Amino acid sequence: MLYDKCGRPTLNFRISLTQRCNLRCVYCHREGQIPGLALPEMTLEEVVRIARIAVSLGMNRIKLTGGEPLLRTDIVEIVHGLAGISGLHDLSMTTNGTHLSTLAKPLKEAGLNRINISLPSLDPKIYSTVCGGNLDEALKGVEATVEVGLNPVKLNMLVLRSVNTDGISEMIEFARKSHTILQLIELEPVNIKDDYYNEHFFSLNGLEQELKKQAVEVSTRGDMQNRHVYTLPSVKVEVVHPIENTEFCARCTRLRLTSDGKLKPCLMVNDNLVDILTSLRKGATDEELKELFITAVKQREPYHKPSRTT
Repeated sequence: MLYDKCGRPTLNFRISLTQRCNLRCVYCHREGQIPGLALPEMTLEEVVRIARIAVSLGMNRIKLTGGEPLLRTDIVEIVHGLAGISGLHDLSMTTNGTHLSTLAKPLKEAGLNRINISLPSLDPKIYSTVCGGNLDEALKGVEATVEVGLNPVKLNMLVLRSVNTDGISEMIEFARKSHTILQLIELEPVNIKDDYYNEHFFSLNGLEQELKKQAVEVSTRGDMQNRHVYTLPSVKVEVVHPIENTEFCARCTRLRLTSDGKLKPCLMVNDNLVDILTSLRKGATDEELKELFITAVKQREPYHKPSRTT
């Protein structure tokens, strides 16, 4: 297992498979990749080889992201290849869900364990405005995913002031009826304009107090930056505070791989990436590639550090 200089273990490996997407969600942070660049994507074999090395170094949880990972025509083969890696404990995916009505079953059969579906609203007009897509396609994806048992199915609701805050109660009820888990997420100031962030950031602190009153149980996920999980009658709601949050950063266990093959130590930083794909394509051995992982992990540090008083 690799530890950074702050003593944090590196357990989670997030792999961005593409920057392409069939939607245009205005809040998308693209896993921190610089937008607008037409970059080559890694091949199936390259993804699997890099992931195998990550797992050998203790990163036994992999999440596939994008862009929209389901736009990869070889996505089922990628999942199958990753699922076969010895030592991998969890293989999950974040998607907008619009292609899941046909892909949920083959993904499950290929070895995908669970899935997160981005769903900012149940209002077709709001969904279209925010995402530029068809809500019905996403809802069919949720239904198909639950049906094939890609559990837990989590719904990611990015909460935006003056856009979808009025729909939170409806989303909780939808999660209850669909047997999914709802994740309420604060907006992140990554790859969006400052004006948009300032206008639409919505603190979830007040909402957490209301959830606490309704909850029959409140637990803390120590493996996920101590986020709170509120068990309401017949439904669970997780609240994610990723911004300006020293506790979140202090417990971060993630290393990212960009869609063009660079190891990215922090979502918020783009000047310390380690190019692993170029070395791989030039014939680097596994041991040489492991050294690049070690270099990247050494550059991991909390983006938001606790303030010190004298």
